[in-house]
Amino acid sequence: NCSTVLKTLHFITRPLSDEEGSFSLAYIITIHKELEMFVKLLRAIYMPQNIYCIHVDEKSPKDYKAAVQNIVNCFENIFISSKRESVVYAGFSRLQADINCMRDLVHSKVQWNYVINLCGQDYPIKTNKDIIQYIKSKWNGKNMTPGVVQPLHMKHRTQVSYREYVHSGMSYVYPTKNIKAKPPYNFTIYFGSAYYVLTKEFVEFTLTDARAKDLLEWSRDTYSPDEHYWVTLNRLNG
Repeated sequence: NCSTVLKTLHFITRPLSDEEGSFSLAYIITIHKELEMFVKLLRAIYMPQNIYCIHVDEKSPKDYKAAVQNIVNCFENIFISSKRESVVYAGFSRLQADINCMRDLVHSKVQWNYVINLCGQDYPIKTNKDIIQYIKSKWNGKNMTPGVVQPLHMKHRTQVSYREYVHSGMSYVYPTKNIKAKPPYNFTIYFGSAYYVLTKEFVEFTLTDARAKDLLEWSRDTYSPDEHYWVTLNRLNG
């Protein structure tokens, strides 16, 4: 019962300030377990002017998927990703899950300014207002995806080809003996966090630019590609 959900969980139902009302954020949340933790996270970051794409792991139990769908159905600005992946830790599927949500978000009616990605075990320590004031003060028009040139001890992640193994109850990434080709366009590979705050313009660039698409294809058999993909693209000139 949606009215019960809104009332008992105390979801915020209107913007708490004019500043927040005129600056919408998009969120990508990838989840696979612990429904209660997901609800607590969602409640903490929920604002009616924002938009939320939830990626539910294809491997998750049916009752978990159904429960998430029931919650999502109560909100016009929360939806489940139209394409779902069987996510493997450190695999390409984790990056693909974010990109699936991005494809949905760029077609949203909500005119969002930035996108933030989270996993189901995250929890905010700042308010929505704190977050947008921080973005506007130092990062207006810039992406937050820090990183460094690929360190030597990380070279193996992109030098040999990796594969995902997906099986009920067991999934992992393993190296093969195949040596990978050099990155496209002679890119310098940077490494950083898989988590980011990105402008909408940058998201549109990553989904349409030939260099971004080629780097994505090249990254398909690397280890934990979400830790190099965003930060490498962000370092491109222009």
